[in-house]
Amino acid sequence: MSETPRGPVLIEIDETDGAPVPGPADAPPIPEAASDLPQGRAMQSVVVFGAGRGARIGRFFWSAFGGFVTFAATVAAWDFVTSMFARNSFLGFLALGLLGAVLLAVLLFVLREAAGYFRLSRLDRIHRDAVAATATAELAAARNVVDRLESLYSARKELELPRGRVAARAGEQFDADALLGLAEAELMAPLDAAARAEVERAARQVATVTAIVPLALADVATAALSTMRMIRRIGEIYGGRAGTLGSLRLTRAVLTHLVATGAVAVGDDMIQSVAGGGLLSRLSRRFGEGVVNGALTARVGVAAIEVCRPLPFVRLARPSVSRIVKRALTGLFGSSGEASAADQSK
Repeated sequence: MSETPRGPVLIEIDETDGAPVPGPADAPPIPEAASDLPQGRAMQSVVVFGAGRGARIGRFFWSAFGGFVTFAATVAAWDFVTSMFARNSFLGFLALGLLGAVLLAVLLFVLREAAGYFRLSRLDRIHRDAVAATATAELAAARNVVDRLESLYSARKELELPRGRVAARAGEQFDADALLGLAEAELMAPLDAAARAEVERAARQVATVTAIVPLALADVATAALSTMRMIRRIGEIYGGRAGTLGSLRLTRAVLTHLVATGAVAVGDDMIQSVAGGGLLSRLSRRFGEGVVNGALTARVGVAAIEVCRPLPFVRLARPSVSRIVKRALTGLFGSSGEASAADQSK
């Protein structure tokens, strides 16, 4: 029994209200997986490593090892000096003089580090007292904070005019908020501008090296060095110039603050808009990592400003990560229009 051949079947699709039928071109794009987006691994590694405290056993080991090496070096140096005296008095006095020079250099290093710690602690105390004066609205406490600020910046020539304006108008302020707001607007504004410039410079450097240099671990090394240099410079801008150990302490405090506030992961500010927007879709993944590393560097810089600034942000606006990244990376990886769109999407 033969089957009757069937002809083509026509299926009519009704159009409601004359609206066009959506086609394949109208389908929404498939969202990218979060793992496929640039994550800024170099800066995340630097922040997590710098903020870590390590195990207690490890800290005990390194403390004991450092003490043992110091003790052994001291005994060996003394034995060397006494052996030189036993051989020849001239050689003994020469060795003793060299040892004294080394001890003097160590003493100067310790004094410099102690002075750096003092300057950083001075900024912390002024910041705490300013927050307390704002909370209690005590005019006397606010005047004390302003006087200490003027003493802190008395040797800064670039702040001579702002200090003069604060001194001229301080007597006209009759509440704590107004007095601290005047000091913030006059004294902190130029320092904030210099600190933002340092953050932009570091973000641009990290982004450029990450995108261009193909060497393994080069981005991590650049991110670590640029971050430490940026944090140290920000501390110097606000009056907290520190030595080597003080800079390490300040870097750790900033990174710990960043981890505590949950600002390490990619996902807020302008980083998510850059990582998922049209900018990185037209660039290689290496360039995308550079942009995100630069944005994370800007986050670290903003955290450093908050930690080092002697006054809290009240009258002046807190620096925006998206605007810093826009100014730092405009023309480096894309047009200014793309950066503006990312800035406005914040």
